[in-house]
Amino acid sequence: MSAPSPSPDAPDTAAAPHRSGFACFVGRPNAGKSTLTNALVGTKVAITSTRPQTTRHTVRGIVHRADAQLVLVDTPGLHKPRTLLGERLNDVVRTTWAEVDVIGFCLPADQKLGPGDRFIAKELAEARKTPKVAVVTKTDLVDSEALARQLIAIDQLGTELGLEWAEIIPVSAVAGDQVSLLADLLVPLMPEGPALYPDGDLTDEPEQVMVAELIREAALEGVRDELPHSIAVVVEEMIPREDRPADRPLLDIHANIYIERPSQKGIVIGPKGKRLKDVGTASRTHIEALLGTPVYLDLHVKVAKDWQRDPKQLRKLGF
Repeated sequence: MSAPSPSPDAPDTAAAPHRSGFACFVGRPNAGKSTLTNALVGTKVAITSTRPQTTRHTVRGIVHRADAQLVLVDTPGLHKPRTLLGERLNDVVRTTWAEVDVIGFCLPADQKLGPGDRFIAKELAEARKTPKVAVVTKTDLVDSEALARQLIAIDQLGTELGLEWAEIIPVSAVAGDQVSLLADLLVPLMPEGPALYPDGDLTDEPEQVMVAELIREAALEGVRDELPHSIAVVVEEMIPREDRPADRPLLDIHANIYIERPSQKGIVIGPKGKRLKDVGTASRTHIEALLGTPVYLDLHVKVAKDWQRDPKQLRKLGF
């Protein structure tokens, strides 16, 4: 038996098609890409730091909505490379651009457009088929007049380079301003299709890699400006402690913090081991929140001589 035809005056109850796809955030180092990814996902999936070039892995954060699933690809900042590591990070960025459905170009509201922004914009102009959204980040750091000047400058940059913006939107990931609106603007730019990841998944990054990144984030904060790019972390083992009662589990994590020269070892460890202990305390809090279980964290500092320039060492450290 067929269903009766709807009345011509009946409201259209057909649901909008579900959309799913990949959005990539690009921009020069420290433009707020990782903080924005975390704000959209609603939890920490990408490490952040006041140090540029913090991100080294392509981290996918997954935003679940009733009408769509956005998979956010947070790439390293595109920069003028000085090492083999730098060259490989730039290759990661360009490869990602070719594979996503929309590119979000992050430009901080509190910094005038510079040569680095123009360099990226020129490269983006070559990716003609991919829609591009200009995301003006860190709006909480400027007043309305400065923000207006930045919006005008970004619009003019697009006109000058033949770069058509699908949208220009100011946001503050820290204050939460217009973050949900950004998601609303990204959804229509995605292709129609079913969800790409199971409901509840927030990232496809392996737990071991995320744990290593959380340790590296804590280590970066500990050494301030002394060793911004010389630190790498490898998690060697993550093993549940045997003979623990079911209601009191403990996960043993053994990790190595690698630096490039013996003279850097003391900087990371600190006087009487205090700095390394602080790194362990800070990172363990985030790791336990991520994994949902108590953790015993065993950290060691090792030298991998000039690892940023050595192909063999880069492979060993996962780059």
